[in-house]
Amino acid sequence: MVHLITGNKGKGKTKWMLDKANKAIKDILGSICYLDKNAQHMYELNNRIRLINVSDYMIENDDQFLGFVSGIISQDHDLEQMYFDSFLNISNLEDADVRPAISRLMKLSEKFNVDFFISISLDEHEIPEELQKFVEVSL
Repeated sequence: MVHLITGNKGKGKTKWMLDKANKAIKDILGSICYLDKNAQHMYELNNRIRLINVSDYMIENDDQFLGFVSGIISQDHDLEQMYFDSFLNISNLEDADVRPAISRLMKLSEKFNVDFFISISLDEHEIPEELQKFVEVSL
C-alpha cells in the first residue's frame, strides 16, 4: 500500500515519519528501509532500520529512483516497509507530475508486499484527485 504524508515544508512530516518507522520496527517481523536526502536523521532512527542517503547514488530522474527502489526490494526479501522522506527531492520529481511514479510504486507494493510511506511537501489540496485516497496524514 502507498501512504502519503502531505504538508508544506516545516509542518512536521519528517518527525511523523521517524516516529512511525521507530514504532513499526517494534511490531513487524521483517525489515524497514528509510530513504532520505542526507544522513542527518541517522541517530533518530532505531538501529534496526536501514537508512539510505539517496544523494550518494547519483540518481538523476524518477526512472532511476524507481530502479533504485526495485534494487533494494530485490536484495531484501524480508522488507516490509519503506519510508521516502523528501520524496519530491530524492526522486527528482520537484515541479513534475507525481502520478506516474506513485502508480509504479503501487504496482511494486502489490507485487512484493511492501508498504511505502511517502512524505510530499505539498498541501493536501495540491495532491492530484486520484491520489487523495492515499493521503494518510495531512499536516
